[in-house]
Amino acid sequence: MRLNELRDNPGATRKRKRVGRGIGSGTGKTAGRGHKGQKSRSGVAIKGFEGGQMPIHMRLPKRGFNSPFRRKFNVVNLDRIQGAIDAGQIDTGNPVTVDVLVSSGVVRRARDGVRLLGNGELKTAVRFEVTGASKGAIAAVEKAGGTVKLVEMPKTPAAQKDKVDWRLEKRRKNTKKD
Repeated sequence: MRLNELRDNPGATRKRKRVGRGIGSGTGKTAGRGHKGQKSRSGVAIKGFEGGQMPIHMRLPKRGFNSPFRRKFNVVNLDRIQGAIDAGQIDTGNPVTVDVLVSSGVVRRARDGVRLLGNGELKTAVRFEVTGASKGAIAAVEKAGGTVKLVEMPKTPAAQKDKVDWRLEKRRKNTKKD
């Protein structure tokens, strides 16, 4: 196969629908917008508008909570690690840590740690030192003759530490006033 022979699968791309190009096109005259009315004109933004009544998305109560202190982990499956071992990117003699995974290119950046998942099969005995691992991943690693050691990463990344301290100080000040 050569570069000049590369093609999309037949039917993968369709031609753009050109509206308002005469009655023979099938989308001429009103260009598929029907007749008259606000929605036939441009600049319409009435998706959540209910005629001045309080919209349903504002009447319903708010749900859920996103913690500002939540931790974001990189998720790595065993088949991805086995592929890196086969390619010679990871040395199985040393323990596989977050830094090893980043330097080998398995993980792009070290967030708040790495969580190991058991998708795929591990054929080599590997020692892991990661932040978290699923039960299936631990079982698969031990079956291959390796070990999984869970290492605690810092609670908050260094870049967000100042932000978190600032929030805590603000909370403390607000509670002292009452």
